[in-house]
Amino acid sequence: MATKQPTTPPQYSEGSIRVLKGLEPVKQRPGMYTRTDNPLHIIQEVLDNAADEALAGHGKKIGVTLHADGSVTIDDDGRGIPFGMHPEEKAPVIELVFTRLHAGGKFDKGQGGAYSFSGGLHGVGVSVTNALAKRMEVTSYREGQVARLVFSAGDVIEALTLRPQAAGDRKWGTSVRVWPDAKYFESSALPMNELVHLLRSKAVLMPGVSVTLANEKSKETQNWLYKGGLRDYLMQSLNGELVIPMFEGDGYADSNHDSFAEGEGAAWAVAFTEDGQPVRESYVNLIPTSAGGTHDSGLRDGLFTAVKSFIELHALLPKGVKLLPEDVFARASYVLSAKVLDPQFQGQIKERLNSRDAVRLVSSYVRPTMELWLNQHVEYGKKLAELAIKAAQSRQKAGQKVEKRKGSGVAVLPGKLTDCESKDIAHNEVFLVEGDSAGGSAKMGRNKENQAILPLRGKVLNTWEVERDRLFANNEIHDISVAIGVDPHGPNDSPDMSGLRYGKVCILSDADVDGSHIQVLLLTLFFRHFPKLIEAGHVYVARPPLFRVDAPARGKKPASKVYALDEGELTAILDKLRKDGVREGSWSISRFKGLGEMSAEQLWDTTLNPDTRRLMPVQLGVLDFLQTEGLITQLMGKGEAAARRELMELHGDSIEIDV
Repeated sequence: MATKQPTTPPQYSEGSIRVLKGLEPVKQRPGMYTRTDNPLHIIQEVLDNAADEALAGHGKKIGVTLHADGSVTIDDDGRGIPFGMHPEEKAPVIELVFTRLHAGGKFDKGQGGAYSFSGGLHGVGVSVTNALAKRMEVTSYREGQVARLVFSAGDVIEALTLRPQAAGDRKWGTSVRVWPDAKYFESSALPMNELVHLLRSKAVLMPGVSVTLANEKSKETQNWLYKGGLRDYLMQSLNGELVIPMFEGDGYADSNHDSFAEGEGAAWAVAFTEDGQPVRESYVNLIPTSAGGTHDSGLRDGLFTAVKSFIELHALLPKGVKLLPEDVFARASYVLSAKVLDPQFQGQIKERLNSRDAVRLVSSYVRPTMELWLNQHVEYGKKLAELAIKAAQSRQKAGQKVEKRKGSGVAVLPGKLTDCESKDIAHNEVFLVEGDSAGGSAKMGRNKENQAILPLRGKVLNTWEVERDRLFANNEIHDISVAIGVDPHGPNDSPDMSGLRYGKVCILSDADVDGSHIQVLLLTLFFRHFPKLIEAGHVYVARPPLFRVDAPARGKKPASKVYALDEGELTAILDKLRKDGVREGSWSISRFKGLGEMSAEQLWDTTLNPDTRRLMPVQLGVLDFLQTEGLITQLMGKGEAAARRELMELHGDSIEIDV
């Protein structure tokens, strides 16, 4: 599979691999590191490494073979994994890559680093594959030699062997064969449709790279090699008729760009259809982001701003109609491929991009291109405007219906609730904010259209052992229930959800220990007395940042403010500044003691703006697990002091305390 290449590839050597100090945690809690419904994601980790080689310009072929014994081989013709000794760790690099969490070449992003753009960032990827495999055989071809190593359950069972390549055969590349361990997965079978889709999308996103799937059982081989890129791919996937011709484009920063690194940017194809299920796929550095993220928000923002300014320019908006981004986006299908230098993902399986700058990055290329295109094709612009206005009108009608149905007899809303203007439940959000001062900033910083604020005074009551009919004796809980529009209920009840006033109920507390306590008390309330709200996906936790870094102007880049959620992100930000050549210590770091310290603008930027905030959905699965383990009762129960003490004595050392 591996093909001949020059004998001295660019810098990717033993020194390129940095180790950020076994694999026991993966085996104990595989669900924290990968999808456990089937082994596709652990195979994808190996595939992503092969794709990163091609993305870096060092390979033209990727091959996947499904063997009759259930194992899978991934071959590439990249540079081959280095197999010399690591300068600090005194172990072969090829062994470290597969046996250590946080070891890999993706951390080395400096000038001439092994990978500038890559999907790998956490560095836990392929070692997770190894930990959850009965057997893994790794072969690396480079520098005229063949290195082979065999693992079982993450441990080396056949030590590294080296042999010279046959005379005249100077191959470069890596071959990895994996036998996934069925005990870690609900089903050991690979979902073929998903695998085919994944391989085909890699080929689409890397025009000129050949991707092959061979199946030993069925004796079938499929091959994908695209020259036409995103447009052809989206046309093949669509099932509705186009309202206007497809809008496509791309844009990447050059070395003189003020805000973005050279090569950062995006390519996209967008189609609008009257009917049919929209097709929406996005990728970051070739990694499929199935839950979207900030790059999708950038595409949406760019399209919306362009269409809105076209509608305003031509005075097309009827009186009383208010246009929202989802009106423009409702009938949009798209494929988006973004390139981001240091992508930050939510969740180890990287299903959602969290990098704040990606909104601005994608939007700054999409908006001007779309504006130009609409003004060159005014008739298409008018058709698109018609589609968006129709969507806005039907949305507003639906909102009015809900209002009428509620009729009279509504409980009086709490006086301290600052409500929003919109009646569109799906679009509306309420933030339960700790303290009046933070509530004041939130009121000023929010979007009045769809964001409501309910400030809470002091610590909320611990409701774990409070009877349901005694809940309303507490003012705060009474106000929360009335504001949300749903009565307290149990897990087996069928509460009336028709009075629900907000699609998202967001807990917003300080990023410190007190804030975490308030968060736990509110989560306890929802889990115990409003479980159907969580089950229906209405409860969220907002994550405000703990630090702000003020970086000085550098070269053509202006001074900037960057927010960090925690110590880990702060370290990553400072590393990036150093890499950009910013002098050590020329930045300043502020720590927010609480939300009340933030100005309205800062609170909007970091916590309320849907495009840049971190909003975590609360899911019953995690809470149910804690409940079955009896942990919530131990933590929140009044008569559980002895059990709590034992818990702290056993596990107290594993917790970091923020004083």
